[in-house]
Amino acid sequence: MLTLHLARGTISVAAHIALEETGLPHELAWLDFGRAEQTSESYARVNPKLRVPALVTPDGILTETPAILEHIASLAPEADLMPADPWAAAKAREAMAWCAATFHVAHAHKMRGARWADDPDAHEAMAAKVPETMTACASLAEEMLTITDGPWLLEAVSVADFHLHAIARWLPGDGVDLAPFSRLQSHAAAVASRPAAARALSHHG
Repeated sequence: MLTLHLARGTISVAAHIALEETGLPHELAWLDFGRAEQTSESYARVNPKLRVPALVTPDGILTETPAILEHIASLAPEADLMPADPWAAAKAREAMAWCAATFHVAHAHKMRGARWADDPDAHEAMAAKVPETMTACASLAEEMLTITDGPWLLEAVSVADFHLHAIARWLPGDGVDLAPFSRLQSHAAAVASRPAAARALSHHG
């Protein structure tokens, strides 16, 4: 049995979608960020990084979204959520690395400036920059989606698409006008139209 520690409004929706898509037996352990439950002693024993998601497996605890997504895909190869072709798999990892290291971090500057600076003025400056940096990320994501003729990052849907979708959901709230990004809009619609993904998304608002 797998247990996913997650919270609404966070990147953990990507792992939730992946679990629904694979049909792997799992439990959900919800955290309330409004009550700062991610900083509690009990959760620190699960994930000392105090972040979500965290995936508890029979082999141990796994953190970091790209690792969790790839592991979930590996447990259900019949779902074909990670390419078997080495080059395509590398491209999926490339996309997830960018999502984690650049796209997600650009969003985090909106509310998590204290991670990088102590000066409140610096926090305000970081937050003010978010619409610009997230628009730049959306432009790059739009370009990434031109590689194939379909709605996905690769020739077929993969866990990388769930990672991208989880972050793209934040774009309107970050002040990004989606009108110029037709491929991102099509990508979002394609993910949301999948029954398994829709089940997961229904819990996240």
